[in-house]
Amino acid sequence: MSNSPQNRRVRLDDPRLDRDDPYLRILCVNVYVRDQDKSARFFVDQLGFSVLVDDNYDGANRWVAISPPDGNTLLSLIAPAPKSPDQKLIGHGKHTVLVTEDVEKKYKEWSKRGVKFHAPPQTTLWGGIVTTFEDIDGNSFALIGLDTFVRELEEHRRAAAEKIEAERRTAQELEIAKQVQARLFPQNSPPLRTLNYAGICIQARQVGGDYYDFLNLGRQRLGLVIGDTSGKGIGAALLMANLQANLRSQSAVASEQPQVFLKSVNQLFWANTTDSSYATLVFAEYDDSSRRVRYANCGHYPGLLFRSDGALEKLGSTSTVLGLFNEWECTLAENELSPGDTLVLYTDGVTDTFNDKGEDFGEDRLIEVVRNHRKLAPEPMLTAVVNEVRRFNPHEQHDDITMIVAKGRK
Repeated sequence: MSNSPQNRRVRLDDPRLDRDDPYLRILCVNVYVRDQDKSARFFVDQLGFSVLVDDNYDGANRWVAISPPDGNTLLSLIAPAPKSPDQKLIGHGKHTVLVTEDVEKKYKEWSKRGVKFHAPPQTTLWGGIVTTFEDIDGNSFALIGLDTFVRELEEHRRAAAEKIEAERRTAQELEIAKQVQARLFPQNSPPLRTLNYAGICIQARQVGGDYYDFLNLGRQRLGLVIGDTSGKGIGAALLMANLQANLRSQSAVASEQPQVFLKSVNQLFWANTTDSSYATLVFAEYDDSSRRVRYANCGHYPGLLFRSDGALEKLGSTSTVLGLFNEWECTLAENELSPGDTLVLYTDGVTDTFNDKGEDFGEDRLIEVVRNHRKLAPEPMLTAVVNEVRRFNPHEQHDDITMIVAKGRK
């Protein structure tokens, strides 16, 4: 990496990463001097500045960056090459303005240190106090006091800096939340003899409310779970984490008493969330020895079961959503996943994706895509569906895209 000023890191806040409003600030003001060492000593010894960067870059040029005590602004001391056009700029700088809480005090302090002021501090027409001085090369600087106008400017600057810092912290916290939430999705897939399966969740924001899981229920049984919590962003993500914790903590009874299991999950979810919070969910218990699928669809989109002969069956709703009602009942339905059959579970981020014409991707397109790629294994099939959704809407994703594909082995 080059050591140029653009690539050197000085004492600056981390930039915002915002595609719509990119980070922007003034890096430094260039001051042309004859001797960088002598000039730096003037600013450090007589004005109390600090040297932040003193380095050679590109093998030849030297960059000396100095800053007043608050560190918010840099002066770049540039010594032009002999006979270069920039040499005529030495001593002609006059556009740098410094601000202080007490002009009189700085004037007396710096005068004792040999700083050349043009005149004592004077009151301006707008009521402020100002004086000017020169560096050792004759560059002129203005020193002004914190009058009402300047104080207002400082307040605006401080508010803008605080906003940027708050946005930076928010972005950092969201990134941490994203990493934490990623660990809530299944980290491994229990191996089964008669079933291949895979899942995917592509979030529209750093965090979201979609959820899928693979629960090891013991005795060659697997729980396939897909759900969608109410709301967006952090709120939905917290609901998702709550739902995941409830499902995993109660899963010990899922294979023997799935209805009791789901009633417990609903009770916990209802008791620990607000009145308006809820989740749609499909829970499907797969028996590896019998190929039996027992499932409950709690207000979710119907699962799609593609038979090897081309027929399509839908795993429709068997109960209402989780979390809205304390008194909640659940019924189960049962099916079989034969060799060559494909089960697809998905959230609304797939079918509700819309294009420039306002058309939804819809269930029919999803069915067509799956049939067109019916010979693929689960993971490449998931990729194929996601690619079709993104071709349908190549613009910003508005909702989480979450799917599970399970295929019966021959």
